[in-house]
Amino acid sequence: MKQNKQSLHIIGVTGGIGAGKSEVLAYIEKHYNCRVYLADQVAHLVKEVGQEAYLPLVKLLGEEVLCEDGSICKNQMAEKIFSDQTLLEQVNQIVHPAVKRFILNAIEEAKAKQDIELLFIEAALLIEAGYIDVVDELWYIFADIETRTARLMANRGYSTQKVQSIMDKQLSEEAFRKHCDFVIDNSGELTTTYAQIDKKLEGYTWLE
Repeated sequence: MKQNKQSLHIIGVTGGIGAGKSEVLAYIEKHYNCRVYLADQVAHLVKEVGQEAYLPLVKLLGEEVLCEDGSICKNQMAEKIFSDQTLLEQVNQIVHPAVKRFILNAIEEAKAKQDIELLFIEAALLIEAGYIDVVDELWYIFADIETRTARLMANRGYSTQKVQSIMDKQLSEEAFRKHCDFVIDNSGELTTTYAQIDKKLEGYTWLE
């Protein structure tokens, strides 16, 4: 594949739970001159000691959520906000903006360094969190409900009730398609998914 000499191209990747966003991005990260930011991973980073969300979260939740080393204990934090919707929303109001600022800074750094061609941002709430204004285009990773349910039951041990409960809280397929510029059907074999990716990214550097 030929190298694309254009400036950094930013792509947002979204889709419902179980659609296979991680598999898609793992393939892209391996084969293209790019960088990938997963919102869930960034959310953990911004909670670390010294990072933007750390002190506000400790102030909100109390020192009882801290581990012995002073870091925020994931399990204790989850237990505290599990049944408190108001507290959960307050946590999200701290974490989500911090994640977005982290990613915006990463984009500016990538533009300055000019060492990659593609930058991918993945989040289930990409549309709701306003990343449409940040990316050059938005991809929707689609898989039919039956396939997604089977994956989640097999890989995460979820019950059908839990899967349905999570899906009910996410955007509908129609909403995803309405906002996205490109759709990858990841309902079948991964080789078919990879072929769709390669066709879309033809022209960007292929890493052997």
